[in-house]
Amino acid sequence: MSHEAILTERLREAGYVARNVEQALGGVVAVAGLVTLEDGTQLFAKTMLDHDLDLFAVESAGLAALRDLGGARTPEVLLATQRLLVLEKMQPRRDDEDFWERLAHTVAALHTSTVSDRFGWHSDGWLGRLRQDNTWDADGYAFFAERRVLRWLTEPLVDAAFDRDERAALERLCAALPDLVPPQPPCLNHGDLWQENILATTEGDPVLIDPAVHYGWPESELSMLWCATRPPVSERFFDVYKEIAGLADGWEERMQVLHLRELLSIIAHDDDDWGAADAVRAVIKPFMRRGGTSGAISG
Repeated sequence: MSHEAILTERLREAGYVARNVEQALGGVVAVAGLVTLEDGTQLFAKTMLDHDLDLFAVESAGLAALRDLGGARTPEVLLATQRLLVLEKMQPRRDDEDFWERLAHTVAALHTSTVSDRFGWHSDGWLGRLRQDNTWDADGYAFFAERRVLRWLTEPLVDAAFDRDERAALERLCAALPDLVPPQPPCLNHGDLWQENILATTEGDPVLIDPAVHYGWPESELSMLWCATRPPVSERFFDVYKEIAGLADGWEERMQVLHLRELLSIIAHDDDDWGAADAVRAVIKPFMRRGGTSGAISG
């Protein structure tokens, strides 16, 4: 049975009669698509091929947290079960300076209005099809090191990608985080904020989708946008965000260090077509000799 047929059948079981399903590409866990119902209404729906995951419940709760705690616009959740998620249809975003300026206001408001005293979340979540450890921690350096970087070293594909010296270099980089990253209070993070998880309303306002929410460093959130492929006009985002929320000197040089979590996740998901392993090696190169941090990024 095709993915479109699977999604159509599960929609029918939930009471939605689909006239057409246009499969969305790019997901690593769910089968998703734009759904046109018999009456012409359009929705967005996702179904799980693995029924044992609680991903849709976690995603629904994350969307609510972004909206209710941080004031961000998220799609309305119409249905969330273990096998099916149905959302309000959103629009593709416009890649112009006005949109990226609006996004900067959205993300800056999210970060500045949700400052906390602990890193983590009240439950674990998902990054792709792999668990995200959100255990609470008052120490941001320990949280980022243990739950956002080193946790990936036990994943089979990550273990295979790096030799013993490279894994040791990652550990030394994590030990040096207090020298690389200035202290930052935790705030609510979307958690997977790259451009494919940003859509728009019909009025052109930003809409955030597919979160992996937790309280974390604001710069960690920004590294997703900074390091992933994005249009040149997106530079406006960083200019406006800095005006509103502020960024400590040297933030651009820290982005690659803070992006390690995403690079390691890409490898763990068997999606290393972006050169993620080589990008990791470039970041850890200054730490390849024990005790040597010469040339490391400083905050």
